[in-house]
Amino acid sequence: MSDIPYKDKGSILRPIKALSFLARKPVTEKIEPRPAAANYRGFHVNDWDLCIGCSTCQKVCDNAAITMVKIPGLPEDPVKGIRNERPAIDYGRCCWCGLCVDICPTSSLSLTTEYVHTCHEDELDSYFILPDPKGIHHKHFPKGWAKTADADLVDLERQPMEELDAEERLKSFDEMVEGFTDQQAIIEASRCVQCGMCHDSCPTHMHAPEYIRAIWEGNAEEAVRQIYRSNPFSHVCGRICTHRCETACSIGRRGEPVAIRWLKRYAMDSVSDLRIREIAAEGKVDYISGKKVAIIGAGPAGLTAAFDLISKGHEVTVFEALDKPGGMTRYGIPEYRLPYDRLDADVAVITSLGVKIQYNTRIGQDISISELERNYDAVLVAIGLQQGRSTRIPGSDHKQVKKAVELLRKITQGKAFNIPQSAVVIGGGNVAMDIARSLARLQKENYGEVRITLTALEDFDHFLADAEEIKEAREEGIEILDSRGPKQCVTNDKGQLSGLVTLRVNSIFDDDGRFAPSYDDSDEQVHPADMVIEAIGQMTDISLFGDELTERLEWNRGRLKVEQDGRSSEPWLWSAGDMVFGPDVVHAVADGHRVAASIEKHLATPGSW
Repeated sequence: MSDIPYKDKGSILRPIKALSFLARKPVTEKIEPRPAAANYRGFHVNDWDLCIGCSTCQKVCDNAAITMVKIPGLPEDPVKGIRNERPAIDYGRCCWCGLCVDICPTSSLSLTTEYVHTCHEDELDSYFILPDPKGIHHKHFPKGWAKTADADLVDLERQPMEELDAEERLKSFDEMVEGFTDQQAIIEASRCVQCGMCHDSCPTHMHAPEYIRAIWEGNAEEAVRQIYRSNPFSHVCGRICTHRCETACSIGRRGEPVAIRWLKRYAMDSVSDLRIREIAAEGKVDYISGKKVAIIGAGPAGLTAAFDLISKGHEVTVFEALDKPGGMTRYGIPEYRLPYDRLDADVAVITSLGVKIQYNTRIGQDISISELERNYDAVLVAIGLQQGRSTRIPGSDHKQVKKAVELLRKITQGKAFNIPQSAVVIGGGNVAMDIARSLARLQKENYGEVRITLTALEDFDHFLADAEEIKEAREEGIEILDSRGPKQCVTNDKGQLSGLVTLRVNSIFDDDGRFAPSYDDSDEQVHPADMVIEAIGQMTDISLFGDELTERLEWNRGRLKVEQDGRSSEPWLWSAGDMVFGPDVVHAVADGHRVAASIEKHLATPGSW
């Protein structure tokens, strides 16, 4: 007999008994969500005004629960590091780890205490949410997991760059910054969240996240390989680039941006010049096309184009008017900012690939441009802005009123000139800072003191020079005056220059945005000086074109007019660099790439030469 009690045995009557419940009224109980703990990790909220669409949250998510979605109408500005994308969360994948919150560079993401969400069986997509500041159900729930000092995965402070103090700097033109140590570079590289904002903002679209990651992994050669994907002037740009990438860096939203420029410098300085040349040659084709390209000007734009074209198998000859390469990077930038041996190392990479440079050759004098047209399949003019502009104020024609670019060229070439005991610089850009700081070193050496005043139209909030240039110039004893415009250069009764008169600036532009400075005539100052230096802009010497070609070409306010790819109105002639877009090394490099691609397309088209 079975040991199972009778009441536990099955019965054929049980299903019938269950039917009796059908007649009963249904009972519905409303279940309210229980209050969550204060630090609970519930659904996300995202402050769209703080969010810049950097996608760092997406990259850190191990469950692939985050998708970046473009939102029409939101601002998008690669230069400022803003994308019109926002993170959407797939709660079918999310594990609520909170890493997206902890790493968010802008602190726009957080988790609320809200955790209840229901849907019908056929609405599973409702678990895919685009968080906004209001929450998943547009109800206010307190924040649960949010970024705190203990939970912040972003290091907001950059590694300090050691540099000489002002007193030591003034003793020579030696490079003033020392560069990162291995440990500093690895720590600084570890701050990068690989968002790619720097890539988007850079004119060359450099592969900064890739080379920074290689530095973090201790592989300097791979960092150089990634750098040479977009920039053959990497020693130069590792020191004097305007580093627009750092302005766009997402880490800079709350802290100091990653030192992208200094990390490039570190990688380049960590690998021997010979090995860099070997790495740069890895992308060169092993055949010769038979096509010849002439490039006028051995500056960054021209030599970047030469680098690209020689790598494609074309024969490239560069014609340079001076005895050394580099253009304004050599003759316009002081050696304390850019040691010329590092510029030479960049150029040596390009010539090692087979690019020929003919020095001391002036087009229009030694060779006509029409000869280049006949003997080459394409001609590129990239001569930069080697002439200074004048203020044309009364007295500016005095022999002791100089152009900044001319003095900087003399300093680089070692040519003697009378060092002023006191000087006034007109201008507020980096060129003005360069000549002021160069003269400060020469004054210190010759007279034991610095007596330089710099006057600029702009107020300090809108200064054109880099903030670090202003800071360092002041440290070196240079007086910087903002919102002051030049009125006239004055002389004494012997005809000797005695100073500059300036007026207070009311406004620089008129209501239509045109340059039309307005001054306060009642606020006049006299700045004693035995030399006045104009640093208010530069222009190109176009005499090399000759009268006939100059007439045929199209011009735009003194600059050669070109199409987007750099081609002029003459089908055989291209132009690139500062003479087209204005002074900036990294823009010149980007322009060299763009024009080289156009010339390459031209050379590859049958019947186009």
